Amino acid sequence: MALAQPDPAPLTDGPLQERPVPLRGSIATTSCMETLQVGYLHAVAAASGCSLAQPFPDNGIDWHVSHSSRGHEVDDEVTIKVQLKCTYQVAPNPPGPFFSFTLDNDHLVKLARTPVSVHKILVVMLVPRRQDHWLRVGHDRMELRHCCYWTNLAGHPVTGRHKTTVRIPTARVFDDRALCEIMTRVGAGGRP
Repeated sequence: MALAQPDPAPLTDGPLQERPVPLRGSIATTSCMETLQVGYLHAVAAASGCSLAQPFPDNGIDWHVSHSSRGHEVDDEVTIKVQLKCTYQVAPNPPGPFFSFTLDNDHLVKLARTPVSVHKILVVMLVPRRQDHWLRVGHDRMELRHCCYWTNLAGHPVTGRHKTTVRIPTARVFDDRALCEIMTRVGAGGRP
């Protein structure tokens, strides 16, 4: 006996129109953005075969990401430190080779320190302003919107009085392939 399957819901640019708008919780939007970016990092780490550890207390670094491989030259397991940021103030699919992102100088100093024994990267997620546009789900996939980009700020100078604007390359999309490539470079004794 065959059961009729409903047509898959199309993935649209907005919420599904035929569904009523749900009552969302009252947690601050910035807290929800932090949770969303952690979900993105977990998905990328899982697809890359990496493990995650959250330092406690975090002391300015959100996650430690480790990658084990016999192919690494410096050790069988290498680790990088990841600082996550999330914003809706930069439009998705930013035009040009980079977009600007502002960091507190104290935070930049931590990310820019060199030399280091464990490399650090900054991962910035761009999200739609409206929370109901962050996630799209169909029968065959779930999409987190929009994208994370990464950069290594080692050696970056502090230029502002309290904050410094850094450039995040749009070619550096943070996905499973990018993370594997980062870990391969670190595993060979290089920089991310």
